[in-house]
Amino acid sequence: MSIAAIESVLQQMRTTALQTGFATSRASDAAESTQAGGFAGELQRTISRINGMQQEAYGKAESFELGKAGVALNDVMVDLQKANVAFQTGLQVRNRLVAAYQEVMSLPA
Repeated sequence: MSIAAIESVLQQMRTTALQTGFATSRASDAAESTQAGGFAGELQRTISRINGMQQEAYGKAESFELGKAGVALNDVMVDLQKANVAFQTGLQVRNRLVAAYQEVMSLPA
């Protein structure tokens, strides 16, 4: 897997994040992500966002279970599905990165 393919996967992750409302809308966040840490920094921020999304969804589910006012079942289900899609996307990116690493490591020197 080439660097262009990895960049393509990253772009797909960004597009998916924007479509699901997962990413922040600040313009400075995009500039910050390209300057601070490169690929490793972007990967760390993405993992943090996925974790935050899961924590928020589970918190909302717990609030619904406790019967708190203002928490609808459909909102809970949608948030849980968004968190699941984000996690599955992150998992697939990880799998592709591991496959790319293994492919690079198996190349003759």
